[in-house]
Amino acid sequence: MRIGLAGVGRIGAFHAETLRSLSDVDELVVSDLDAEAARALAQRLDVGFAASPAEMLAEGVDGFVIATATPGHAPLLRLGIEAGVPTFCEKPVAATLEETMELAKLVAQTSTPVHVGFQRRFDCGYRRAQEAVASGQLGFVHSIRAQTHDQSPPHASYIPTSGGLFRDCSIHDFDIIRFVTGREVATVYATGANKGADFFSEAGDVDTAAAVLTLDDGTLVLASATRYNGAGHDVRMEVLGSEGTLGVGYDDSLAVTSAEPGASYPSGPRHWSFMERFLPAYRAELTAFAAVARGVLPSPCTVDDALQAFRVAEACELSRHEGRPVSLDEIPSL
Repeated sequence: MRIGLAGVGRIGAFHAETLRSLSDVDELVVSDLDAEAARALAQRLDVGFAASPAEMLAEGVDGFVIATATPGHAPLLRLGIEAGVPTFCEKPVAATLEETMELAKLVAQTSTPVHVGFQRRFDCGYRRAQEAVASGQLGFVHSIRAQTHDQSPPHASYIPTSGGLFRDCSIHDFDIIRFVTGREVATVYATGANKGADFFSEAGDVDTAAAVLTLDDGTLVLASATRYNGAGHDVRMEVLGSEGTLGVGYDDSLAVTSAEPGASYPSGPRHWSFMERFLPAYRAELTAFAAVARGVLPSPCTVDDALQAFRVAEACELSRHEGRPVSLDEIPSL
């Protein structure tokens, strides 16, 4: 297959190396708004170069991977759909709820598959948790704890266009909660705070946030996020049931120091970025996308899935600003 990739920043360059190594991919072509950056990556990896994503699609590809900054996602996704090319798009598919709904409607009107990049769905731990819940191994699930704690904040310039902590970070938790439980979020009650750099509050954002979610079967979820987890990149989930508890992210890389005398767990080394934490998952999701592009696998994470996670994030932002519980019925959907 011939795969085209738009965006050669940190995640785009990483995806390019992964795609080049897949047995299903015979040819890879890269492009970027910064044409010289794309040309340099093409030369380094010995892959093809296109002056623009439009040129790439016009020349013909079997699959299209979008790894640009968020503002580029929606217009490029429309290009891929219009060209009838199976498309992989990093989250979020759009910066606003309204545009996400428009894209979900557009995809529903076509037969072109779109795979959204929520990589946690391909993490072995989360998949094991999903299987345990589905099989009834844990009994009835009554509580879940989910967290996304970044080791250090991104550059100040990123925050004003990030969508905020719930839409940028916690949205991964919202998606994986739906994936693991098979349930939808019914209500949220969220708050946030700033103790770090001023650029968060100046952008109307927070550097630390928490939310209580109630699922449609009564399961309670505690979700937290922060930009300041100096101990390391810490992404976890605990699923608590009447017959057992299962933890995701609890290995020797856990970014926690035990206060108990004589405890040696966890022994490290710790993860310091999301790319370290989810390296195998990123590879697995692109392998799955190659199967989607070949037509042998339906999209494992659709634009509608992305829309539902975005709605939860939107509800959390509304709850944070208004200081009240918010029902998901208040958030528009298709």
